[in-house]
Amino acid sequence: MKKFKEICRKIADFLSIIFGYGIAVCLFAGGLTFFGFVAALIIGGDTATAICLTIKDDIFPVIIIASVVFVLLGLFIMYLRGETALTPDKKKNSKHEGEM
Repeated sequence: MKKFKEICRKIADFLSIIFGYGIAVCLFAGGLTFFGFVAALIIGGDTATAICLTIKDDIFPVIIIASVVFVLLGLFIMYLRGETALTPDKKKNSKHEGEM
């Protein structure tokens, strides 16, 4: 069993590198679309319409699908490592400082 956990940890470490770069690229590409819209605003007219439609129809779907894939990869990495960040912890029944 210990060897299985070691293999899972190594796989998770490798996949987390891919996850990090993938999410960074998605965030960067999403940020670049802002500059496309600003350029369209400055240019105006039919060219601006074409730029905005290209961003909306061609670029956004790719960014959204890639982001979903990388988020799912991140969740898979969490479960490979045995992290339970998305489940309620029943051991934490202590009250907050402000509670009586």
